[in-house]
Amino acid sequence: MTASKSETRSDEQAGSSRRNPLDIAKTVAATGGAVGILVVLMFPVYWIFTASLSQGTGLMSSEGIFADPATYNLEAYHWVLFESDFRDALVNSLVVVFVTVSVSMSVVIPGAYALSRRNFVGREKVLYGYVLFTQVGAGLSVATLVALYALFVNLGLSDSLLVLGLFYAAGAIPFNTWLLKTFMDNIPVSYEEAAIVDGAGRWDVIREVILPLSKPGIAVVLVFTFLAGWNEFIVARTLLSPDNYTLSVELYSLATAGRYETPWTEFSAFAILFAMPVAIIYFFAQSYVESGLSFGGMEG
Repeated sequence: MTASKSETRSDEQAGSSRRNPLDIAKTVAATGGAVGILVVLMFPVYWIFTASLSQGTGLMSSEGIFADPATYNLEAYHWVLFESDFRDALVNSLVVVFVTVSVSMSVVIPGAYALSRRNFVGREKVLYGYVLFTQVGAGLSVATLVALYALFVNLGLSDSLLVLGLFYAAGAIPFNTWLLKTFMDNIPVSYEEAAIVDGAGRWDVIREVILPLSKPGIAVVLVFTFLAGWNEFIVARTLLSPDNYTLSVELYSLATAGRYETPWTEFSAFAILFAMPVAIIYFFAQSYVESGLSFGGMEG
């Protein structure tokens, strides 16, 4: 161990020993606050999960907000997986998401690179204009939905999972292009110049330099695009027939199927299974998503 490291460790130990009770109290209070916020945020998920395991059809038991653990069972999950329309709706949702993600990513990645690295006439106006247009259009959602429904019906394009996926992709492309372009702006141009000096072609630079360094940004865009196709409800409910319902619409149908009673146990199990793919994707892409959202740039 060198002298400098010994001195640094000694300074850290001295700093630790100098912590007063007020600093310790602040640390404990901050930790307690963070744990409290986490408990509040996770409570609905825990409640829904326990409700999916409970016996009967209610969210609460007569003895409290949670059902008796002794009555927990998997009957609701069995019903959702083998007796309901969950699997058909899952296939429909996967088709929509596949179209949404594949079309979006095929446009977002080259579009973001072009806007980040290429200069052309009207570049800034195009960039700001189409993002602003899509955001303003989102505020006119009801009018847009009516016009969209009339247009699709007249063209014979309603009740199509392919068209629905293309519609979601069209809505996801502008903002996600902006997002990825901002991330690519932080990749030093000198990396590309060095690769070109070493003999790499333009496509080699994109494939071997830009795409690997853009993984965090691409991961964020991929998650956002997936959510756009997975969670959307209003347009899907308007355009699709019951045979082509996606999971979000099927979940709503389950909640409103009964005239006088909602099967909350089955509804909870359905909701847990509906949210599971999003949680799994985020779990495996967590490190990329966190660094991509920070837009921390690249070290030179």
